[in-house]
Amino acid sequence: MYLDAFHTIHNNLIQITPEQGSRFAKEVSDDFNPLHNPDSKRFCVPGDLLFAMTLARLGLSEKMTFNYTGMVGKGVELVFPETDESTFTIKDANDKPYLDVERDGQTTHDMDFIEGFSRAYVAFSGHSFPHILVPLMQQHNVMINPERPMVIYESMAFEFERLDVKSPALKLSNTSLDVAGKRGTVRIEFDVLDGETKVGSGYKTMVLSGLRDYEQSQVDGLVELYETSKKDYVA
Repeated sequence: MYLDAFHTIHNNLIQITPEQGSRFAKEVSDDFNPLHNPDSKRFCVPGDLLFAMTLARLGLSEKMTFNYTGMVGKGVELVFPETDESTFTIKDANDKPYLDVERDGQTTHDMDFIEGFSRAYVAFSGHSFPHILVPLMQQHNVMINPERPMVIYESMAFEFERLDVKSPALKLSNTSLDVAGKRGTVRIEFDVLDGETKVGSGYKTMVLSGLRDYEQSQVDGLVELYETSKKDYVA
């Protein structure tokens, strides 16, 4: 399984090192958020990795919702429950919650489909910045703090019309940004396709903090720093 390289298991506890989390973000999600750099003081495991591991370990249901309640930092040991319940929580060994999951409908454990969908989703999700966030910030005349850019994964959900999908792919359908003072909530909606046929839909939400008036030069600097980090890593 492609996720084997991005976690270790000891006594049924799952640990994701900063190096493993960073590699997943950069090599699978194509996401160069500095929060996922292994040397970051605020390092956190990519939410997309927790999402992918949940599907791989507990199956993919026709309708699922994921709400992130905490950031998984360095040295955290996670417990993925073995359950058929419609609601469950990913916690650590100290019972601290990080991810609440709700599911409904039929469930599949077809790993080809699960891997295909999770890879398609995390690649789509990883391109939020700058492709989606910058136009939204410009439209609403706000931007994140360039000195301390904070973009936090809040939730995601999807719903399938059927589970016999051969080649899942995602297509952006809508974006929005709701600004309340120095805080903003981004919603990114998508369709799930199997070839040319729509077989599902979903959305992702993120929280932007420390918002201030939009300044093109500072946003350009953020984008340049992001792209430079990406080029340096690939090199």
